[in-house]
Amino acid sequence: MGSVDHEHTHVQRPGHERLAALREPTKRLRKLIPDVFDGFLTVSRTSLADGELAGKHKELIALALSVSQHCEGCIAYHARGAARRGATAQEVAEALGVTALMNGGPAASEYAPRALEIFREFADDGARRS
Repeated sequence: MGSVDHEHTHVQRPGHERLAALREPTKRLRKLIPDVFDGFLTVSRTSLADGELAGKHKELIALALSVSQHCEGCIAYHARGAARRGATAQEVAEALGVTALMNGGPAASEYAPRALEIFREFADDGARRS
């Protein structure tokens, strides 16, 4: 019987890894400036809530803006949010297409493809909380 090469069996999950890497530093910062974080979380929650625009569409906007800002943590958060709210890969791809239009090369060749893969990562696992 041959041996299994465990080094090459690791499945890359960059979105999950990014969120995990941010978890502890964010907790430490939040302890130092709790009022700022409470305010930010309130703005985040209310900005992404269903209204005339569905929360799913707001997550798609946030994901597209995350690509425009080259913010990998934001990409992970909003890819997960879009997956949790039932966005499809086609909807994500079309939103990312707008970033390519508005931002050119970096959006089209690096951040938009990365955002789609991270969305698929969260969509494929049913957007379980991690």
